[in-house]
Amino acid sequence: WYNLVEIKMSKEKIYIFDTTLRDGAQTQGVNFSLNEKEKIAKSLDNLGVDYIEGGWPGANPTDTEFFNKDQNFKNANLTAFGMTKKSEHSAKNDPMLSSLINSKSSSVCLFGKSWDFHVDVALGISNVQNLENISESAKHIVNSGKEFMFDAEHFFDGYKSNPEYAISCLKAAYDNGARWIVLCDTNGGTLPHEISKIVEEVTKYIPGKNLGIHAHNDTENAVANSLVAVQAGVRQVQGTINGLGERCGNANLMSLIPTFFLKKDFSEKYEINIKPENIKNL
Repeated sequence: WYNLVEIKMSKEKIYIFDTTLRDGAQTQGVNFSLNEKEKIAKSLDNLGVDYIEGGWPGANPTDTEFFNKDQNFKNANLTAFGMTKKSEHSAKNDPMLSSLINSKSSSVCLFGKSWDFHVDVALGISNVQNLENISESAKHIVNSGKEFMFDAEHFFDGYKSNPEYAISCLKAAYDNGARWIVLCDTNGGTLPHEISKIVEEVTKYIPGKNLGIHAHNDTENAVANSLVAVQAGVRQVQGTINGLGERCGNANLMSLIPTFFLKKDFSEKYEINIKPENIKNL
């Protein structure tokens, strides 16, 4: 009996982050109404996921209204999505950051560039300016009292191109109070053996308990990439119901959740917040 207790106590938690209502809503032909968003969110909360990313308040009327209402979740943290501040604004005067802070979310997830190529071509700013935008945004959200997480967009491509700069983007958020640093395979082109190697390198700079994985499915490896990322150290897994998402979709939580629960390589080492009786409700 004592051995069983010892095994149970030593399990590490995997946090499940659902982005069906945000990234899943970018699927061609998918357009959630406010009522539909609320129904899905309630089902996800009842299931027992840790985070529900409800959308981008201020980006459209539906998302804004969703975040203006108290969703009264029992299990999940409501998460608002947005981007790091723009260079022409201070963090305090950035209207988008203000809409996230003023929303009825308990957490905020900001995406920012971690690939120097995109900093130059897409943003048209210097590498140093991008780091300042990340760090100042992090400070501002953390000072508001909300839990802050940073989605490092195109991280794996950025790491392959310029590992030192990609890591510095992560550190800009982590060193300024981010609870979670999420490594994004935004193009969905990274393979499992690459994910393992790169995540292991990242854990030398940022603890695994603060790392997440956000995988897209363009090479049909989103689930595999999420699983090997956990084995390499990450403790938050992002995905969507049935793998909804732009292009070829996101990591499928309908595959990942039962794998964490049923496969011994995961169930003996990790635990998830979803109760055993809820697995059948997937």
